[in-house]
Amino acid sequence: MYDEDPVPGVALAAAPGSLAGADLTGLDLEGITLAGRDLSGARLESAHLAAADLGGARLVGAVLRCADLSDAVLAGAVLRDACLCGADLWGADLSGADLRGACLEGTCLEGAAL
Repeated sequence: MYDEDPVPGVALAAAPGSLAGADLTGLDLEGITLAGRDLSGARLESAHLAAADLGGARLVGAVLRCADLSDAVLAGAVLRDACLCGADLWGADLSGADLRGACLEGTCLEGAAL
């Protein structure tokens, strides 16, 4: 029996409800649409989220350490107290995002829209 989801992003995007506290460490979620979803406290360390749509998502206290968020849409996202240390936000859209208390140490923000 095949227990693993061969395309984790497809099942994740289609999953109803909250993803708060989910462990998504290291997953390849390039281009996924999670706009407006609750990912509070989720672990997304080293996740590949390039070109993902996280617009309006709630990521309060989420851990995105060393995540690839290049060209991602995070417009209007709530990232309060999130850990973005070492994350790659090159070209990301962070317009209107709430970054109060977020850790941005070592984060690449080159070309990002703030």
